[in-house]
Amino acid sequence: MKRPLIITLCLLLTGFGGVESAFAFDPMVDIRLSAPETPEDVVGMLNIFLLLTVLTLAPAILVLMTSFTRSVIVLSFTRNALATQQVPPNQVLIGLSLFLTLFIMGPVFSAINEQAIQPYLAGELTPEEAMQLAQAPLRDFMLAHTRAQDLELFTSMANQQFTDLEEVPMSTLIPAFVVSELKTAFQMGFLIFVPFLVIDMVIASTLMSMGMMMLPPVMISLPFKILLFVLVGGWHLVVKSLLQSF
Repeated sequence: MKRPLIITLCLLLTGFGGVESAFAFDPMVDIRLSAPETPEDVVGMLNIFLLLTVLTLAPAILVLMTSFTRSVIVLSFTRNALATQQVPPNQVLIGLSLFLTLFIMGPVFSAINEQAIQPYLAGELTPEEAMQLAQAPLRDFMLAHTRAQDLELFTSMANQQFTDLEEVPMSTLIPAFVVSELKTAFQMGFLIFVPFLVIDMVIASTLMSMGMMMLPPVMISLPFKILLFVLVGGWHLVVKSLLQSF
């Protein structure tokens, strides 16, 4: 399982920084400290260095190229709206976001595996061909959830003109996709905040009418917000909304 995953990361990320040559080295690793004697030795060392750099950036890049950003922000908004401080803890929110990402991106990852990884492992594709085929499903996913105005912003700032969306480079598509995801996540977070804000206002008004100005409204509203959230199946509704948004 680890080998296809590592190959997937390499295939997806080589197109981002133009390091297609990262696959042009012999997979045999020889750990020795010696000066390069031939030009081929220098090229091999540079290829290994580029590959290690890509793998180092892989988690951050893949997080921004999937549904993880929207999921973790919406779940964080939900926790803040409840005002439960660190409950659920960050580890739970991040773990749930990761598994939601795997569920949402399942068809995309399956397409990458069938179209690029398996043919590449079978020797039917060159690294460059596998890279192009691996990027196609991911590009389709990002283009489907990227707003036209966000994509136009980055293309205009880079002085780029494209007649076809397939010509948009990954270096332009990724930031446009992330900005679109942030806007969508904040819109969903606002809708989550509204009912809890109403509860806070009602509790605060009730306490003021009773003359209990020294009693923090949060202490009274928190149990009511938790009770309401549990009764309506809050986590079920939040996760359902996330899944349906894709």
